[in-house]
Amino acid sequence: MFRKILIANRGEIACRVIATARRMGIATVAVYSEADANARHVALADEAWPIGASPARESYLVGDRIIEAAKQSGAEAIHPGYGFLSENADFADACAAAGFVFIGPPASAIRAMGSKSAAKTLMEKAGVPLVPGYHGDDQDPALLASEAERIGYPVLIKASAGGGGKGMRVVESAAEFPAALGGAKREAAASFGDDRVLVEKYLTRPRHIEIQVFFDTHGAGVSLFERDCSIQRRHQKVLEEAPAPGMTSERRKQMGDAALAAARAVGYAGAGTVEFIAEDEKFWFMEMNTRLQVEHPVTEGITGLDLVEWQLRVAAGEHLPLTQDRIQLRGHAIEARIYAEDPDRDYLPSIGTLAHLRQPETSADVRVDTGVRQGDAIAPYYDPMIAKLIVWGPDRDAAARRLASTLRDYEVVGVSTNLALLRAIVSAPAFLSADLDTGFIGRHIRPEPDTAEPDAVSMVAVALTLLDGSRPGEPADPWDVADSFRVNLEGWREIQLRFGGTTRTVRASPGPDIAYRLTVDGHAWAARAVPGGVSLDGISHRVSVARRGDELTAIRDGRNAVFEVVDPLVPLGAKGSGDDRVVAPIPARVTQVLVAEGDVVTKGTPLIVLEAMKMEITLPSPRDGTIGVVRYAVGDMVEEGTDLVQFAASPAGAESA
Repeated sequence: MFRKILIANRGEIACRVIATARRMGIATVAVYSEADANARHVALADEAWPIGASPARESYLVGDRIIEAAKQSGAEAIHPGYGFLSENADFADACAAAGFVFIGPPASAIRAMGSKSAAKTLMEKAGVPLVPGYHGDDQDPALLASEAERIGYPVLIKASAGGGGKGMRVVESAAEFPAALGGAKREAAASFGDDRVLVEKYLTRPRHIEIQVFFDTHGAGVSLFERDCSIQRRHQKVLEEAPAPGMTSERRKQMGDAALAAARAVGYAGAGTVEFIAEDEKFWFMEMNTRLQVEHPVTEGITGLDLVEWQLRVAAGEHLPLTQDRIQLRGHAIEARIYAEDPDRDYLPSIGTLAHLRQPETSADVRVDTGVRQGDAIAPYYDPMIAKLIVWGPDRDAAARRLASTLRDYEVVGVSTNLALLRAIVSAPAFLSADLDTGFIGRHIRPEPDTAEPDAVSMVAVALTLLDGSRPGEPADPWDVADSFRVNLEGWREIQLRFGGTTRTVRASPGPDIAYRLTVDGHAWAARAVPGGVSLDGISHRVSVARRGDELTAIRDGRNAVFEVVDPLVPLGAKGSGDDRVVAPIPARVTQVLVAEGDVVTKGTPLIVLEAMKMEITLPSPRDGTIGVVRYAVGDMVEEGTDLVQFAASPAGAESA
């Protein structure tokens, strides 16, 4: 077994590998970019080496720097995690050439499966069923459009070299095809350095079911059962579970055998996932991910195995720890991906500092895989994942209830999140009845705000925080008492809180035993802070409060109510409509400028295309008008809130004409 390994990754997967290595007595080496100098994975590793600037292309994607760090640190093997260089065959070859074991499959297997087009040709020869489509090398746009017509709309354009929903577009008609093809190619090039695509028939009610396989270097292979990853948004997985609901033993064996055949066809070794699309009684090969998957914890949940440990043992030349007949399926596991995303901006990544982060308590049945801590920043350079929440239950109903409960325990302040979306999914009747397909969210879920309407408990909790200088659930500081003491008069104090466009007043009078008489809208309560929350008239309520300057956030059942403390001596400033300009919603790079000064546009016309976090964002015109100034060019980096396009002033009287 190895004595020391280097982890060529960051975030929660680096922390995950470190945990297993430490349990096995293996020393770990982390690498980090400038943005990650104080990251959690850096703190957890035995040692950490800098590898470059914050953008991934200048650090985590520079294989030579990672290999040099491995040499300098004395590591014997390199674990690539997932993403970045994990499926880069040249990097795997470079590791071997430098004398390091690559903790992953052979470079030949990565190459064979790295191109979706080539992989499907190989699978067709191996007798694995395929979705109708075009997987050829000729990337002429006219040919691709012709193939789409032959296949029949709707079709799906997919990046040949990638995954994770990047470089993927659903196209409903021939008129939409050229723009969708261009966008998919640009996004594929930005994410994978390869703009080749394939075109497939788009199935309307499919399920995404994948098989976890594992092979050792001695030719033995096993299936570790399936995962259902059907709940997706923008072709990216949101929830994953194992086993797949409704899976029969016969179908499980059929899909498992097909997955093992696919892996054997490329001489596979290590952890891999064969992905299938299924509809009605049929299933078809989609692709093989030649790495550990993000959702591997649900497989660990139903098998009781540590897949990272298996990776290390196989890479060290050992036989698989178990044969197929000794691998047992137990219970049900579900994983929810917690992302920093803004639901008010079509779930664009949300950049900022985690001012408050409280995660559910872990146990044998609740697991949190995370790469961040309170105070860490969600930076614009990487995937905005905060954590993965994994729960287990003896059956699916129990696991679903446990997931719903633990999602209510998640508290995040400082960035917007997808927590409201996740809660809506797990409470939807269709989810509870396992009526799943890849269009689930669009069909069953309506966007929910990331914030909650203020209620009495939230307002009282915020008021007590301001009065005591402490948060509910934490001891008050006896030296920081604002008790409104007055000679010969009852002391009282007014606190004005703004929520949205509404301002409400809380009147506070001090009471005995560090309690207050709080009055809101004519209703009064005896209120005090208690462990875990607040007490109103003797009844305890669970609530947390996080403060950032004049902004206070009350968190109840995982929902945030955000208040601003109002200074009555400062008038509320007017806010402009912003219709005369288009601004960058997040830090990004300009990839396309679609208009020029003097162009006349209508509302909704695409103006400029940005790329951030490996995702392409097209900004439309907010109104009809004439373009005045385009401030940035292709390749420019822009910060959030930067003016990108300014409209020309309307002629006098034009607005009223």
